[in-house]
Amino acid sequence: MTVVIIGAGHAGVQAAESLRTEGYSGRIVLLDQADHLPYQRPPLSKDYMKLDGDSTPIPLRGAEFYGEQNIELRAGVKALGIDAELKTVQLSGGESVTYDDLIIAAGADARRATCAGSDLGGISYLRTVEDAEALRAQLDEGHGRVVVVGAGFIGLEFAAVAAQRGLDVTVIDFAQRPMQRVLSPSMSDYFSRLHGDLGVKLHFDEGLDRFAGEQSQVTSVVGTSGAVYPCDFAVVGLGVVTDDALAVDAGISCDRGVLVDVQLRTDQPHVYAIGDLAVFPSKHFGGNLRLESVQNATDMAKTVAKTIAGSPTEYDIAPWFWSNQATAKLQIAGLADPTDVVIERGDRGRGKFSQFLFRDGRLIAVESVNSPADHVAARRLLEHNANVTMDQIRDQSFNLKDYVKSLPVA
Repeated sequence: MTVVIIGAGHAGVQAAESLRTEGYSGRIVLLDQADHLPYQRPPLSKDYMKLDGDSTPIPLRGAEFYGEQNIELRAGVKALGIDAELKTVQLSGGESVTYDDLIIAAGADARRATCAGSDLGGISYLRTVEDAEALRAQLDEGHGRVVVVGAGFIGLEFAAVAAQRGLDVTVIDFAQRPMQRVLSPSMSDYFSRLHGDLGVKLHFDEGLDRFAGEQSQVTSVVGTSGAVYPCDFAVVGLGVVTDDALAVDAGISCDRGVLVDVQLRTDQPHVYAIGDLAVFPSKHFGGNLRLESVQNATDMAKTVAKTIAGSPTEYDIAPWFWSNQATAKLQIAGLADPTDVVIERGDRGRGKFSQFLFRDGRLIAVESVNSPADHVAARRLLEHNANVTMDQIRDQSFNLKDYVKSLPVA
């Protein structure tokens, strides 16, 4: 028996490990087009960029792990096609590998700007370690002006580090506030103030119109308002595009990602999809959802491993995320909506607080800043669909930790 895994990011590596943990004794082939040891991506926009940051990417597992677990890591090998009928994957170099079960964990790529001037030098993206190395070299020069296009997690993480390292930083985004897709308005306001205190200039309701340059090098970013933002280099964080071309070509149903059921199966027999490219039915969201997070990739991998190893399991984990920006460690459990009722606990002035978001009287999400205990409690509450009330959360003397301890163990 053979399981082939396409992609050696967080999802793919965890799937390989979890298959062994679940007792799978067959062959595991882990394919990755990058020619180096699989590494952690989240630190690339944070610690890796700091002045004293380690310039070596953090491996997902040590080099010895793959041999010890009898996992065939095929680095530098690209999957070129999937034949779902013959159950084969065509590889670069002309060979192919046959599978009994296939896991597509190819992830996503940075969305590229396509406007005028997008081919100028000095325009960077931040998705791979090669991207990070190029940007770190820019930061190491210790001066200059940078324009960041996009006020999501990656854009703001980079902006914070760049500002702390003395650069003149401008951020533009077509949205109305920072991290609008995932944060409540009041938490967005906190991060606007945080970045403002760092000297970052934030411009919202401002999309990207074009890049301007001289001698093939970018010198400014022009917004949709017509405003010109001078720069020595630019960083683009416009989100991602799922790497689902293999699935599309193989006739697997896709819609802005690979469609899967509650057991992460595609509509082709013995083919699964996990991680950033998987679109799954979420009971927490109330419809189909695609998530870009390490938690989602890891938990999906553990779920699919159980199913392949003989214990079919549904994926129904409450989503959670995190982002480190300057002095703020942001942790989010659940999925917020701008219309949710917000109840705050803690001390916003000291930068240690949480916002509990309710919809129709039920806890939907919790956003925490430098409050890891609240975040852990929130995940438990959401996993149990606990009936904690708005009045309880409003009561600052309410012992959240004791309440969570009273919940049954999942």
